[in-house]
Amino acid sequence: MELIQLKEANANKIAGIETQIVGLNTEYSQAVDDSQPIIDGFDGLMARISALGELPWFPSFFIFLLFLAIETSPIIVKLLAPKGPYDLKLEDEESAVETWVMQKVLQRQKILATDTSLNEKIYGEIAEEEAVYAYKKQKAEELLRLQADTFHDLQIKSL
Repeated sequence: MELIQLKEANANKIAGIETQIVGLNTEYSQAVDDSQPIIDGFDGLMARISALGELPWFPSFFIFLLFLAIETSPIIVKLLAPKGPYDLKLEDEESAVETWVMQKVLQRQKILATDTSLNEKIYGEIAEEEAVYAYKKQKAEELLRLQADTFHDLQIKSL
């Protein structure tokens, strides 16, 4: 008998606790549903910008100076540092490339000057040769004859 009463009392307690669990779960779900749009709207960069806008000017200015110092410090250190082995090696490589390019340009200019000089000599000699002159004269005369004959034939046909 006591066992049955104990089972009934425990069953009532278990039912009450389960009801509480269901109620708490629904409250939790409702709280998550209510706060989720707010969390989604203020995440990442936009939340940081909004928070920075709400700060007074002095902390905001200090944060700006901190980021400025962090971003510019490598450049300032590099400018203030003496020349090191890397800088010397870089200068050596740059001057080697510059010298090579200037050498190539000078070679091309010399080749052009030599080529121009040779062409002037060759064409000058050809211009002075009588055989070439006679050959060109003969071909020009043949061409003029053909043109005259063709013109004459066309004039006859048009009559």
